[in-house]
Amino acid sequence: MFKKYLLSLSALFLLAGSLLAGEFRFFGTTDKDPLQYAAGEEMTFSVQLLEDDKPVSGKRLKWTRRGDDGITFSGEAVSDAIKPLEIKTKIEIPGFVHVMVQGYDESGNILKNGEKNMPSFDGGAGVRLNEITGCEEPADFDEFWAKQKARLAEVPIRAEMIEVESGRETHLCWDVKIDCIGKPVSGYFCRPKNAAPKSMPAHVSFHGYGVNSAHKRFSDGLELNINAHGIPNGQPNEYYENLRKTELNGYGFSKEENARPETSYFCGMMLRLVRALEWIKTQPEWNGEILIVSGGSQGGLQCLTAAGLDSDVTECRAFIPWCLDLAGHSMKNRLNGWRPGWAEGLGYFDAANHAKRIQAKTIVIAGLGDYVCPPSGQMVLFNNLNCEKELTFLQGRTHGYEMPNGTKSTLKGKKK
Repeated sequence: MFKKYLLSLSALFLLAGSLLAGEFRFFGTTDKDPLQYAAGEEMTFSVQLLEDDKPVSGKRLKWTRRGDDGITFSGEAVSDAIKPLEIKTKIEIPGFVHVMVQGYDESGNILKNGEKNMPSFDGGAGVRLNEITGCEEPADFDEFWAKQKARLAEVPIRAEMIEVESGRETHLCWDVKIDCIGKPVSGYFCRPKNAAPKSMPAHVSFHGYGVNSAHKRFSDGLELNINAHGIPNGQPNEYYENLRKTELNGYGFSKEENARPETSYFCGMMLRLVRALEWIKTQPEWNGEILIVSGGSQGGLQCLTAAGLDSDVTECRAFIPWCLDLAGHSMKNRLNGWRPGWAEGLGYFDAANHAKRIQAKTIVIAGLGDYVCPPSGQMVLFNNLNCEKELTFLQGRTHGYEMPNGTKSTLKGKKK
């Protein structure tokens, strides 16, 4: 009995300790706007370790500096509640530096927030940004897409619409399957009840990398959200998990398929988004004027491609867009991201190439610490756009984490 009591008491102390443990995070800045450094100018990153939003001393810090110049070096320090860690560096060529800092406990383990590792600080700064350019696009880029659109035009724009519960008294919603080449466009279409003809803007949105059902989205206009694969919506989680492990495992990453654009997985995906736009423009409630596309990560790739392939798009909103400057790592030796290995067919799906054709206002949000979608690729995108454009970089933003209160730096441009 006494032994059980000791075990219970021990468990109680462990629980109390876990409840008292603070929430660790970093806060980091640069000594000036991270987009305004000159080539060779010293950059100073100031990084403070916080526990429950208060500076903390005595924790081991490890940091690494990488760059598009191919230079990497590292260091260690101990956190100080008074003086932040300072990391000084520079870069001479057009490109970005990436500074990463991680915190460790006395046992050498990454500091924990509950059962999860605390987020690292991933920040960056760049120089000569207007000189960050991509590689040559395929010579027959426009010819290829003209052929694909011609193929698609042979398939009539027909849709199966099954009304589903919207969950809102103000809106109607349908599960739609729209005929396309190969798999159909599959999504949820929602609109306000009693919508008058030609009275509403239209918005088509796309998904990040993964295998999921479409989502129901609601606004004062027409909303079409499509899944990336033309698969059924509203199925049990097990259905999508099975596809992730089998048919759609690693989709888009086959170098053999990506050797030619016609065989790339992305070809069917992009034809579906073209068809989605064609279909929503046939809806009698569309006002014929406002057509918005949006998405994050792979959804950003899709909305940029949509805006490049359909001149009726009036606004493109891309959040941390994926697959930009796909050849840049191998041909210009830039820091790589998480993306398919370079193959010739991928040039037709690089969103930075589609950007040259975009006429719509384009708004992009990206992370200076995002090395799934590196900032150099975001600059290739921005420099290729010849429209009203805006690119905002968030300091401390990775692909999956946004540092609270991180600084924002915005570049803007107009059609030339």
